[in-house]
Amino acid sequence: MARAFKDNRSAHQKIAAGLRRRITRGDLPPGAQLPSTPALMEEYDVAGTTVQKALAMLKEEGLLLGQPGKGVFVKGSTQQAISPEVYMPPAAVGEPYRWISEAEKRSQRGSSKLLKVGVVPPPHEVAKALGLDEGGQALLRKQVLFLDEEPAELTRSYYPLELAEGTAMMEQRKIRGGSPTLLTELGYPPRHLVDEVSSEIPTEDEALALELPKDMPVLLTFRTVYSDHERPIEVSLLAKAAHKYRMRYRLRTP
Repeated sequence: MARAFKDNRSAHQKIAAGLRRRITRGDLPPGAQLPSTPALMEEYDVAGTTVQKALAMLKEEGLLLGQPGKGVFVKGSTQQAISPEVYMPPAAVGEPYRWISEAEKRSQRGSSKLLKVGVVPPPHEVAKALGLDEGGQALLRKQVLFLDEEPAELTRSYYPLELAEGTAMMEQRKIRGGSPTLLTELGYPPRHLVDEVSSEIPTEDEALALELPKDMPVLLTFRTVYSDHERPIEVSLLAKAAHKYRMRYRLRTP
């Protein structure tokens, strides 16, 4: 027998959730006009102020746009799918970081901003994935990735010091072609990755970097990249706005 459960969210939060899902999944495409406030009041059996609160939430998230005298329209789009496997191979000689080249294929402009480079004690799960001894340190490279000038991903990547020391990874500057290219040049080509994806409440650092609206979760990916002989060469924490992006994986049966 199913146990009773009550959704304790406020009425406007429930309405916003329903409309958000219709927008992100394409049922309300970009440019579509939402039903009028009276129509939404009747559909959800709520007062006009409740409808307006719901619409205000979605406007803050960048999904809706009000046009005085015309109505409310979908500004955002369906969620953009990110395919991790396209970013793992090293860039060709002379080519930019794959985040940039892949964005160009979608008629977008990709860019990045390097926030921090330094030797740090990594988080517990990162140290474990890298096989570090207790108290061990790793190189951290932290950056924000942008698509069309909007922050898309906060990336915190950790590298074993024995691989990073004496290389361009230790410098406070971008790496031409990205870390996969440099690691390959060092003799540690990326061979495969393992992702663990979860939806989590953002930290203040993530909320500020991604310019998140209030109460919006992040899609957090814990990624371990392996080279030959199953050697871990990079462990990353990748945070994306959950209402804007989704992960796409292509799996083949053995």
